[in-house]
Amino acid sequence: MADGSVITAGAKPDAAVVRDALGVGIAVGLSGFAFGVTSAGSGLSLLQTCALSLLVFTGASQFALVGALAAGGNPYTAAAGAFFLGVRNSFYGLRLSQLLALPRAVRPFAAHWVIDETTAVTLPQPTRRAARIGFTVTGLTLYVLWNLTTLVGALGAEALGDTDAWGLDAASPAVFLALLAPMLKTTTERVTAGLAVVLVLGLLPLLPAGVPVLVSALAAPAVLFMKGRDKGPAPRNAQPAQPAGKPPHAQGAKGSRTITPEDGR
Repeated sequence: MADGSVITAGAKPDAAVVRDALGVGIAVGLSGFAFGVTSAGSGLSLLQTCALSLLVFTGASQFALVGALAAGGNPYTAAAGAFFLGVRNSFYGLRLSQLLALPRAVRPFAAHWVIDETTAVTLPQPTRRAARIGFTVTGLTLYVLWNLTTLVGALGAEALGDTDAWGLDAASPAVFLALLAPMLKTTTERVTAGLAVVLVLGLLPLLPAGVPVLVSALAAPAVLFMKGRDKGPAPRNAQPAQPAGKPPHAQGAKGSRTITPEDGR
Protein backbone atom coordinates (compact mmCIF):
# COMPACT_ATOMS: atom_id res chain seq x y z
CA MET A 1 0.00 0.00 0.00
CA ALA A 2 1.04 3.62 -0.45
CA ASP A 3 1.57 4.25 3.25
CA GLY A 4 3.70 1.13 3.62
CA SER A 5 1.20 -0.80 5.73
CA VAL A 6 0.33 -4.35 4.83
CA ILE A 7 -3.11 -5.96 4.98
CA THR A 8 -3.04 -9.74 4.95
CA ALA A 9 -5.50 -11.80 2.97
CA GLY A 10 -8.88 -11.97 4.64
CA ALA A 11 -8.13 -9.06 6.98
CA LYS A 12 -10.60 -6.25 7.56
CA PRO A 13 -9.56 -2.60 7.91
CA ASP A 14 -9.70 -1.33 11.48
CA ALA A 15 -11.83 1.64 10.43
CA ALA A 16 -14.50 -0.69 9.01
CA VAL A 17 -14.60 -2.72 12.23
CA VAL A 18 -14.91 0.44 14.33
CA ARG A 19 -17.69 1.75 12.09
CA ASP A 20 -19.71 -1.45 12.41
CA ALA A 21 -19.15 -1.62 16.16
CA LEU A 22 -20.18 2.00 16.68
CA GLY A 23 -23.32 1.46 14.62
CA VAL A 24 -24.45 -1.42 16.82
CA GLY A 25 -23.35 0.23 20.07
CA ILE A 26 -25.16 3.49 19.37
CA ALA A 27 -28.34 1.88 18.00
CA VAL A 28 -28.76 -0.48 20.95
CA GLY A 29 -27.36 1.90 23.56
CA LEU A 30 -30.11 4.41 22.88
CA SER A 31 -32.71 1.78 23.75
CA GLY A 32 -31.55 2.02 27.37
CA PHE A 33 -34.03 4.90 27.52
CA ALA A 34 -36.81 2.34 27.11
CA PHE A 35 -35.49 0.33 30.03
CA GLY A 36 -35.23 3.40 32.25
CA VAL A 37 -38.84 4.34 31.54
CA THR A 38 -40.12 0.77 31.97
CA SER A 39 -38.19 0.25 35.20
CA ALA A 40 -39.41 3.48 36.75
CA GLY A 41 -42.95 2.65 35.66
CA SER A 42 -42.74 -0.73 37.41
CA GLY A 43 -42.03 0.95 40.74
CA LEU A 44 -38.23 0.77 40.98
CA SER A 45 -36.41 3.81 42.28
CA LEU A 46 -33.92 5.83 40.28
CA LEU A 47 -31.03 4.27 42.20
CA GLN A 48 -32.31 0.72 41.69
CA THR A 49 -32.87 1.33 37.97
CA CYS A 50 -29.38 2.72 37.39
CA ALA A 51 -27.79 -0.03 39.51
CA LEU A 52 -29.38 -2.68 37.29
CA SER A 53 -27.85 -1.16 34.17
CA LEU A 54 -24.46 -0.65 35.79
CA LEU A 55 -24.14 -4.06 37.44
CA VAL A 56 -26.33 -6.41 35.40
CA PHE A 57 -25.93 -4.89 31.93
CA THR A 58 -27.86 -7.43 29.91
CA GLY A 59 -30.94 -5.83 28.47
CA ALA A 60 -33.19 -8.87 28.08
CA SER A 61 -32.65 -9.94 31.70
CA GLN A 62 -33.27 -6.40 32.93
CA PHE A 63 -36.53 -6.13 30.99
CA ALA A 64 -37.58 -9.58 32.23
CA LEU A 65 -36.98 -8.55 35.83
CA VAL A 66 -38.86 -5.25 35.74
CA GLY A 67 -41.62 -6.78 33.63
CA ALA A 68 -42.22 -9.52 36.20
CA LEU A 69 -42.20 -6.97 39.02
CA ALA A 70 -44.64 -4.73 37.17
CA ALA A 71 -46.99 -7.70 36.76
CA GLY A 72 -46.98 -8.22 40.51
CA GLY A 73 -44.66 -11.20 40.54
CA ASN A 74 -42.59 -12.32 43.50
CA PRO A 75 -39.19 -10.50 43.54
CA TYR A 76 -37.30 -13.77 44.01
CA THR A 77 -39.13 -15.42 41.13
CA ALA A 78 -38.50 -12.37 38.95
CA ALA A 79 -34.80 -12.43 39.83
CA ALA A 80 -34.58 -16.16 39.10
CA GLY A 81 -36.15 -15.69 35.68
CA ALA A 82 -33.75 -12.87 34.87
CA PHE A 83 -30.84 -15.02 36.02
CA PHE A 84 -31.80 -17.96 33.81
CA LEU A 85 -32.21 -15.63 30.85
CA GLY A 86 -28.72 -14.26 31.48
CA VAL A 87 -27.18 -17.74 31.54
CA ARG A 88 -26.90 -17.61 27.74
CA ASN A 89 -24.09 -15.09 28.10
CA SER A 90 -21.90 -17.74 29.72
CA PHE A 91 -22.15 -19.81 26.53
CA TYR A 92 -21.16 -16.75 24.51
CA GLY A 93 -18.18 -16.38 26.82
CA LEU A 94 -16.93 -19.90 26.08
CA ARG A 95 -16.64 -19.05 22.40
CA LEU A 96 -15.38 -15.50 22.81
CA SER A 97 -12.65 -16.50 25.27
CA GLN A 98 -11.02 -18.65 22.60
CA LEU A 99 -11.48 -16.08 19.88
CA LEU A 100 -10.24 -13.04 21.82
CA ALA A 101 -7.55 -14.76 23.93
CA LEU A 102 -7.38 -11.77 26.29
CA PRO A 103 -4.80 -11.52 29.08
CA ARG A 104 -5.92 -13.26 32.26
CA ALA A 105 -6.04 -10.00 34.24
CA VAL A 106 -8.46 -8.42 31.73
CA ARG A 107 -10.93 -11.30 31.45
CA PRO A 108 -13.05 -10.53 34.56
CA PHE A 109 -13.69 -7.01 33.26
CA ALA A 110 -14.32 -8.16 29.70
CA ALA A 111 -16.82 -10.76 30.95
CA HIS A 112 -19.15 -7.92 31.98
CA TRP A 113 -19.44 -6.96 28.32
CA VAL A 114 -20.22 -10.45 27.01
CA ILE A 115 -23.76 -9.89 25.75
CA ASP A 116 -25.79 -10.47 22.59
CA GLU A 117 -24.56 -7.40 20.73
CA THR A 118 -20.84 -7.72 21.42
CA THR A 119 -21.03 -11.38 20.44
CA ALA A 120 -22.87 -10.55 17.20
CA VAL A 121 -20.16 -8.05 16.23
CA THR A 122 -17.16 -10.12 17.37
CA LEU A 123 -17.85 -13.56 15.90
CA PRO A 124 -17.93 -12.63 12.18
CA GLN A 125 -14.54 -10.85 12.32
CA PRO A 126 -11.86 -12.56 10.18
CA THR A 127 -8.88 -11.94 12.49
CA ARG A 128 -8.18 -11.81 16.22
CA ARG A 129 -7.20 -8.16 15.99
CA ALA A 130 -10.51 -7.27 14.31
CA ALA A 131 -12.41 -9.35 16.86
CA ARG A 132 -10.77 -7.53 19.76
CA ILE A 133 -11.48 -4.13 18.23
CA GLY A 134 -15.11 -5.04 17.52
CA PHE A 135 -15.66 -6.40 21.01
CA THR A 136 -14.03 -3.44 22.76
CA VAL A 137 -15.67 -0.67 20.74
CA THR A 138 -19.11 -2.28 20.87
CA GLY A 139 -18.88 -3.00 24.60
CA LEU A 140 -17.60 0.44 25.57
CA THR A 141 -20.04 2.36 23.38
CA LEU A 142 -23.00 0.29 24.46
CA TYR A 143 -22.12 0.35 28.16
CA VAL A 144 -21.73 4.13 28.29
CA LEU A 145 -24.83 4.93 26.22
CA TRP A 146 -27.00 2.28 27.88
CA ASN A 147 -26.31 3.67 31.33
CA LEU A 148 -26.73 7.31 30.28
CA THR A 149 -30.03 6.67 28.51
CA THR A 150 -31.23 4.53 31.42
CA LEU A 151 -30.74 7.54 33.68
CA VAL A 152 -32.52 9.87 31.25
CA GLY A 153 -35.40 7.43 30.81
CA ALA A 154 -35.88 6.95 34.54
CA LEU A 155 -35.89 10.71 35.10
CA GLY A 156 -38.35 11.32 32.28
CA ALA A 157 -40.73 8.44 33.08
CA GLU A 158 -43.23 10.71 34.83
CA ALA A 159 -43.46 12.99 31.81
CA LEU A 160 -44.43 10.06 29.55
CA GLY A 161 -47.28 8.91 31.75
CA ASP A 162 -48.50 5.35 31.14
CA THR A 163 -45.38 3.48 29.98
CA ASP A 164 -47.34 0.36 28.95
CA ALA A 165 -49.09 2.37 26.24
CA TRP A 166 -45.76 3.08 24.55
CA GLY A 167 -44.68 -0.57 24.33
CA LEU A 168 -41.11 0.39 25.21
CA ASP A 169 -40.38 -2.98 26.79
CA ALA A 170 -40.30 -4.44 23.28
CA ALA A 171 -37.60 -2.05 22.05
CA SER A 172 -34.58 -4.09 23.15
CA PRO A 173 -35.81 -7.46 21.78
CA ALA A 174 -36.75 -5.75 18.52
CA VAL A 175 -33.26 -4.33 18.15
CA PHE A 176 -31.68 -7.74 18.80
CA LEU A 177 -33.93 -9.40 16.22
CA ALA A 178 -32.90 -6.73 13.71
CA LEU A 179 -29.25 -7.65 14.37
CA LEU A 180 -29.94 -11.38 14.11
CA ALA A 181 -32.07 -11.43 10.95
CA PRO A 182 -29.29 -10.67 8.42
CA MET A 183 -27.20 -13.54 9.86
CA LEU A 184 -29.83 -16.15 8.90
CA LYS A 185 -28.54 -16.94 5.41
CA THR A 186 -29.28 -20.66 4.95
CA THR A 187 -32.52 -22.63 5.07
CA THR A 188 -31.28 -24.58 8.10
CA GLU A 189 -30.62 -21.37 10.03
CA ARG A 190 -34.04 -19.95 9.17
CA VAL A 191 -35.82 -23.16 10.15
CA THR A 192 -33.90 -23.25 13.44
CA ALA A 193 -34.82 -19.66 14.22
CA GLY A 194 -38.47 -20.27 13.34
CA LEU A 195 -38.67 -23.35 15.57
CA ALA A 196 -37.03 -21.43 18.41
CA VAL A 197 -39.67 -18.70 18.10
CA VAL A 198 -42.45 -21.28 18.19
CA LEU A 199 -40.98 -22.87 21.34
CA VAL A 200 -40.65 -19.53 23.10
CA LEU A 201 -44.18 -18.38 22.28
CA GLY A 202 -45.67 -21.75 23.20
CA LEU A 203 -43.87 -21.99 26.54
CA LEU A 204 -44.27 -18.38 27.68
CA PRO A 205 -47.58 -19.04 29.48
CA LEU A 206 -46.25 -22.23 31.09
CA LEU A 207 -42.73 -21.49 32.36
CA PRO A 208 -41.14 -18.68 34.42
CA ALA A 209 -39.67 -15.68 32.60
CA GLY A 210 -36.35 -16.49 30.98
CA VAL A 211 -36.77 -20.27 30.92
CA PRO A 212 -38.56 -20.45 27.52
CA VAL A 213 -35.56 -18.74 25.89
CA LEU A 214 -33.23 -21.39 27.31
CA VAL A 215 -35.53 -24.21 26.17
CA SER A 216 -35.63 -22.70 22.66
CA ALA A 217 -31.94 -23.64 22.32
CA LEU A 218 -33.18 -27.21 21.75
CA ALA A 219 -34.30 -26.07 18.29
CA ALA A 220 -30.74 -26.32 16.97
CA PRO A 221 -30.07 -30.01 17.76
CA ALA A 222 -33.63 -30.90 16.74
CA VAL A 223 -33.22 -29.36 13.27
CA LEU A 224 -29.78 -30.90 12.80
CA PHE A 225 -31.13 -34.33 13.80
CA MET A 226 -33.99 -34.11 11.31
CA LYS A 227 -31.62 -32.89 8.60
CA GLY A 228 -29.37 -35.90 9.21
CA ARG A 229 -32.32 -38.29 8.95
CA ASP A 230 -33.44 -36.78 5.64
CA LYS A 231 -30.02 -37.42 4.10
CA GLY A 232 -29.98 -41.05 5.24
CA PRO A 233 -26.91 -43.32 5.51
CA ALA A 234 -24.40 -43.34 2.69
CA PRO A 235 -24.51 -46.54 0.54
CA ARG A 236 -21.74 -48.98 1.46
CA ASN A 237 -20.93 -50.18 -2.05
CA ALA A 238 -20.90 -46.78 -3.68
CA GLN A 239 -18.19 -46.61 -6.35
CA PRO A 240 -16.31 -43.37 -6.91
CA ALA A 241 -17.12 -41.69 -10.19
CA GLN A 242 -14.54 -42.12 -12.92
CA PRO A 243 -13.09 -38.91 -14.37
CA ALA A 244 -14.35 -38.18 -17.86
CA GLY A 245 -12.10 -39.36 -20.62
CA LYS A 246 -10.24 -41.97 -18.56
CA PRO A 247 -10.76 -45.74 -18.99
CA PRO A 248 -11.87 -47.82 -15.99
CA HIS A 249 -9.42 -49.83 -13.91
CA ALA A 250 -9.60 -53.58 -13.35
CA GLN A 251 -8.53 -55.03 -10.01
CA GLY A 252 -6.20 -58.03 -10.24
CA ALA A 253 -3.95 -60.04 -8.05
CA LYS A 254 -1.10 -57.62 -8.52
CA GLY A 255 -3.19 -54.47 -8.08
CA SER A 256 -5.13 -52.38 -10.54
CA ARG A 257 -4.41 -51.95 -14.22
CA THR A 258 -6.01 -49.95 -16.99
CA ILE A 259 -8.44 -51.74 -19.30
CA THR A 260 -7.43 -50.98 -22.87
CA PRO A 261 -9.33 -51.58 -26.13
CA GLU A 262 -7.13 -54.62 -26.80
CA ASP A 263 -8.63 -56.40 -23.74
CA GLY A 264 -11.95 -56.73 -25.54
CA ARG A 265 -10.52 -58.38 -28.66
